[in-house]
Amino acid sequence: METIEITQAAGTTTIDKVLYTGRTHTSGGRDGASRSSDGNLDIQLSSPGSQGAGTNPEQLFAAGWSACFIGAIGIAAAKKKITLPEGTAVDAEVDLGLTKAEYFLQARLNVNLPGLDEETARALIESAHQTCPYSKATRGNIGVAISVRI
Repeated sequence: METIEITQAAGTTTIDKVLYTGRTHTSGGRDGASRSSDGNLDIQLSSPGSQGAGTNPEQLFAAGWSACFIGAIGIAAAKKKITLPEGTAVDAEVDLGLTKAEYFLQARLNVNLPGLDEETARALIESAHQTCPYSKATRGNIGVAISVRI
C-alpha cells in the first residue's frame, strides 16, 4: 500500500507547540463507527435524521465546539478576575444544509451566563470567540450566530 501526502496549508497558521493530538479511526462514513486511539471514544454513527442508534458528525462538532467555547469563556473570565456563575453553559446548534446542491454547515452558539450584566457577558463572549480554536477554524468559513442569556 502506498501513502500519498495531500496538503492544503495556504493561509493557515503554523502551530509552534502541539499540546494535544486527538486521533480517531472512522469506517463506514455517516453510517459507520468511530473510535479514538485511547479507546475513550467508541461510537456508532448514523446519518442525521435517520432512525440509526448512533450520533452524527454535526452533533460531535457541536459538542466539541461548545465544550471548547466554555473553556475559552473561562480563560476570558480568569483574565478579568471574574467568577463564572453556576449554570454557565453553551447550547450549540450545527446545521447541515444545501445551497445550489452543495453541502454547507452553519452554527449557533447560545451561551447561558446567568446573573452577569450585559457589558461583562458581552466582553467575555467576544473574547472567547477570539480565543476558541473552533471559532478560529470556522471564522470566515461558515455562518455563526452567538447569543447570550444573562
